[in-house]
Amino acid sequence: MITQIQKQLQNHRIQGWLLYDLHGSNHLASSILCCSSETLMTRRCFYWIPREGSPVKIVHRIEEYNLDHLPGEKRVYLSWREMHEILQKTLTGITQVAMEYSPYQAIPTLSKIDGGLIDLIRSFGIKVVSSAPFLQFFTCVWTDEQYLLHKEAARVLDHVVNDAWKMIALFLQKKKSITEYDVQQFILAEFERAQCITEGIPICGVGRNSADPHYIPTSKGCQTIKKGDFILIDLWCKKNLPNAVFADITRVGVASIEPTPMQKKIFTLVRKAQQEGTDLIKWCYQNGREVSGYEVDRKVRCIIEEAGYGPYFTHRTGHNIHVENHGPGANLDMLETEDHRLLIPKTCFSIEPGIYLPEDFGVRLEYDVYIHENCVVEVTSPPQDEIITLLNF
Repeated sequence: MITQIQKQLQNHRIQGWLLYDLHGSNHLASSILCCSSETLMTRRCFYWIPREGSPVKIVHRIEEYNLDHLPGEKRVYLSWREMHEILQKTLTGITQVAMEYSPYQAIPTLSKIDGGLIDLIRSFGIKVVSSAPFLQFFTCVWTDEQYLLHKEAARVLDHVVNDAWKMIALFLQKKKSITEYDVQQFILAEFERAQCITEGIPICGVGRNSADPHYIPTSKGCQTIKKGDFILIDLWCKKNLPNAVFADITRVGVASIEPTPMQKKIFTLVRKAQQEGTDLIKWCYQNGREVSGYEVDRKVRCIIEEAGYGPYFTHRTGHNIHVENHGPGANLDMLETEDHRLLIPKTCFSIEPGIYLPEDFGVRLEYDVYIHENCVVEVTSPPQDEIITLLNF
């Protein structure tokens, strides 16, 4: 791994990478350092990887064995003064180091280093730069096994959401009561049956609730589904296995024979934006051009804005997917953050534009995209090309 990191540092003309953790405050660093969750990290710990040469471990005396599994010289401190002296000596001659820092907090999920530590490094006459350009090569690139586990999870989602639609249709046909919460609980039970787990809980939003991107039904706060209702279902899961990764989809339907003209219009626009964002990524990879999350969000957002619905697209276009549903890699975002990180091979992310009309209904369409090592861009679950009409089931 050290050789790969040093190659990235050379490519980006950065003199070295200073990894730091304390009490798990920098999980990005701890994942790279391969520290187990059982490792006590109650004292400040550093791992210096220069662009050339051997790494250096800087550890406290009472936790001096924490990095013994890693190569490099070990330098042990006891007092804070010793720590400062060792850090400064280790970085002598260095003018620039990378850390998990994002200028102006452009990417807040990357900003793991506190301002005081940055002050300390700068006091040595050293410039702190962001590790963002290369970090995701070591935090969210999938193995072949993870790709296969993602495909399994995607198949589970497709099966479960289709069964959820069937259940809603059956209850409506039999004139039996069914709520958003009932649908949510059905999905959770099906996840368990398929030996999958999730983070948080699935979304089923009816009517104006579908216009709230993060609406969550509860047993005491949910709406009964009635004929004519517009319905949004958002669900995500992963196999209950070590190192499994998530899949995440959102689909929409209407408890009617056909959607209204307005529902068709909004759906068609959202699907067009999703497709054109995907096509941009495919075109870039086919033509040997790099593409960032920022660019894809801009492409998708412009389509919705040009149609006059920009104010109703209230979130980023997509997020990285890894062992967490919202992973540490590049997001498709120029709205909530300014994410200029590249979309790189062997990573996965969602594409999920939405238009939310307050007090009426909302459409979000979501699927996941994986970029293969050979640069083939794959949509990993079936796209939704038309609104589900439940009374035709």
